[in-house]
Amino acid sequence: MNWILDLDGVVWRGNQIIEGSSEAIQRLNALGQSVYFVTNNSLLTPSEYVLKMDSFGIIAEEKRIFTSGMAAASMLEPSDKVYLIGGGNGLREAVESRGIELVDDPDAVDAVVLGWDPGITFEKITLAMRAIRGGARYIATNADPTYPNPDGLLPGTGCLAAAVSIAAGVEPLYAGKPNPAIVSLIKPFLSGDDVMVGDRLTTDGKFARVLGVHFGLVLTGVNEPYSSSDVAQSTTISKNLLSLVTIFKEMAELPNGDFTR
Repeated sequence: MNWILDLDGVVWRGNQIIEGSSEAIQRLNALGQSVYFVTNNSLLTPSEYVLKMDSFGIIAEEKRIFTSGMAAASMLEPSDKVYLIGGGNGLREAVESRGIELVDDPDAVDAVVLGWDPGITFEKITLAMRAIRGGARYIATNADPTYPNPDGLLPGTGCLAAAVSIAAGVEPLYAGKPNPAIVSLIKPFLSGDDVMVGDRLTTDGKFARVLGVHFGLVLTGVNEPYSSSDVAQSTTISKNLLSLVTIFKEMAELPNGDFTR
């Protein structure tokens, strides 16, 4: 089976590991399961994610990590001139790896690309707005309204994207889960026996349905409300990733149902 794991809210919250997640991934590896990581967080590069996972005792390969930054970059042409808003190295490296030039002259911009940026400023929003109003395409890494952190939820990329969208009068094209760009990145690795594990029904659950795979909902992230109809749609609900892996080990499958009690 291929296990496609979200990171924020499933494996960790911010820089704090979620209890049992490292052990769960170790068990999957010991069982010979294939593990991939698909995240809407564009802050880090795949190599930085490998280092972060290593610090928690998790073994991962760059080629098995897919980010919303990579998905956003795949929506661009090498000839594009891009104005980029995004914290960290992830989104910038993904865009620049395609040979794309980054510019900050709104009159020279072909596309505005926005990812999560805790350092966003009025000046950045203004420049993005002017470029989009001047005809530049608008791409955002994801629409997630919040971001799970150890001390509570933080505003997510969707909030930042909305600020630019309202000012520019244009809705962005979204790259990350559950949208086509990131679907195209992971789909070649699916086997027909796959599970997507996430903490957000509106993102990860929909992504699972788009991919046509089973969904494992864990309650360690944003904790959106869920109902019996969600369980009926090829879903296993468990307290955390370790509980989900334990169910799989004991039953040799992931049955539909709520196993949080």
